[in-house]
Amino acid sequence: MALCVALRLTHFRRAIYFPDGRIPELDGIYNVLNELWSVLRSVQLIDFVDIFLLSLLIYEGWKLVRETKANQLLKAIFILLFVYIIVSWLELKTLTFLLESVFSIGLLAIIILFQPELRRVLEKVGRAEIKTIGGLIPIGVEPDNLAAKWDIAIDAITESCEELSATTTGAIIVIERQIKLGEQIDNGTKMNSLPSKELFGNIFYPKTPLHDGAVIMRDGIIVAAACFLPAPQKEELINKKLGSRHRAAIGMSENSDAIVIVVSEETGTISIAENGELTRGFTRDSLRKLLRSKLIPEKNSERRRFSGKGGGV
Repeated sequence: MALCVALRLTHFRRAIYFPDGRIPELDGIYNVLNELWSVLRSVQLIDFVDIFLLSLLIYEGWKLVRETKANQLLKAIFILLFVYIIVSWLELKTLTFLLESVFSIGLLAIIILFQPELRRVLEKVGRAEIKTIGGLIPIGVEPDNLAAKWDIAIDAITESCEELSATTTGAIIVIERQIKLGEQIDNGTKMNSLPSKELFGNIFYPKTPLHDGAVIMRDGIIVAAACFLPAPQKEELINKKLGSRHRAAIGMSENSDAIVIVVSEETGTISIAENGELTRGFTRDSLRKLLRSKLIPEKNSERRRFSGKGGGV
């Protein structure tokens, strides 16, 4: 009751001071709300679709370049754009002119300087697949069959690498993924063999004709041996201490999405090259873990773990 009386008194006082019922300090809020409402009324469903697609495009573009050297280039471009906005707002004519000149020739310079990175990004776009198809599963290959093949192959690879490492026998194994390696397969000796520790040992034994080159695997099968791999794109930036196998592995990973395993014939160190980067010091277990995460879909891994638990009951 008291609250109702207070509200009526407040309304009465406002009516005395503002006979037209308007409150000046609220006019600005009313205007903003009216403008906002008019904008919202003009928005259509296609506008939301447009914004969503633009956001998705920006996000996917960022995902493509964030793991390349172009990542740093994008950061520099954003910084220059921010500086350009500031100097334009401050009307600093000289700096504005210089930045406009940089932007006018910048596109051509980017294409020339970052040609390898741009080519790699375009290759990623070209091999992109719908996620429901499965990241590494080619169309037409049954997921369960592919997972079973890679299960056998990964065991053979890791056992072989451990033995080759112990005997300091050099080896290089290329695992094909989405980008097909037909050119490299054609320059080697074609095979169609199930992988095994004994077969890898025979191939990479120093006195055999197939040891001087790379083994290429596709869908868990050895498809070629004694294959020559492309040289690195920027060989001058690679550590001079690395041998020819490691350089070839880096070059192959730069030119494709392949995983390249290298065993050093000097130290026995097991390394992996991927996306132009070399990671060293793998053991049998760490190598198996990485290959499973890269080559076997998570759904199939979970299914096998569940089946394993059920079988042990």
